[in-house]
Formats: sequence, C-alpha cells, structure tokens
Amino acid sequence: MSNTEELLNYVYKNSQMGVNTIEQLSGIVEDQEFKKHLDSQLREYRQINEESQKLLDRLGYEEEGVGALSEISAYMMINFKTLRDKSPSHIAEMMINGSTMGIIQATRNLRKYKNEDKEFLALMEKLLKTEENNFQQLKKFL
Repeated sequence: MSNTEELLNYVYKNSQMGVNTIEQLSGIVEDQEFKKHLDSQLREYRQINEESQKLLDRLGYEEEGVGALSEISAYMMINFKTLRDKSPSHIAEMMINGSTMGIIQATRNLRKYKNEDKEFLALMEKLLKTEENNFQQLKKFL
C-alpha cells in the first residue's frame, strides 16, 4: 500500500468512525442543544468522509472502512458507557477522549506523510482541525 493510500484510508476510517459514533449517540442524547452540536459535528465528519472517498476512488484505491469487529465493539462500548449516564456532560467527556485520540493520530500522520501531495495533506489537516474544534466545543458541555 502506498503512503498516499494509507493517508487517505486513515482519514476515511477516522471520519467513518466519527459518523457512526455520532449517529449512535444522536439516538441516545435528549438535550436539544447538545443534539444540535452533534448534528453539526456529524455534517463535518460526513463531508471529510465523502472527500476522502472521492480521492481514494479518483486514485483507484480501495476504501478500507472500519472493520465489522471494530464497529460492533464501539457500538457495544457506547451502549455500555451510556447505560447509567446519558447526560451531555458524560457523553461530551467520552467524545473528548475520542477527539484527543484523533488529534494525536492525525498529528503523527501529518509528520509521517509530510512529503505527500499537498491536496492529501490538506484533507488530513482538515480532519485535525475538526478534531481540535470538536474538543474545544465539547468542553462547554462538561
């Protein structure tokens, strides 16, 4: 697998996980202000996911989505962690932890693939900025 393919697939998988997670959480969250925030985040992740998919397709690469085991595991973990506490504060904390991992990985990948085409790096930077922005916005729900 080429570096370009790895980079774009990282963005694709990460944004797909964001879409899946937020779609699941939207069915759990009751607070309307928090739901609006989740809807905004969902639009951002969907846009990044679509952009990465288009680039992968344009270059003739296979999309490597989130594996079935990872999806099931994430689904069950979210259900378990929200079983007793569905408050915006608790869910924001869970999402902040996810965004923090995303920030770390995106930063590492930007360094790892620093010599790749600027168009592809720009998408990784967009994902990083989205994760950082989500982190900042979620703090008000803690």
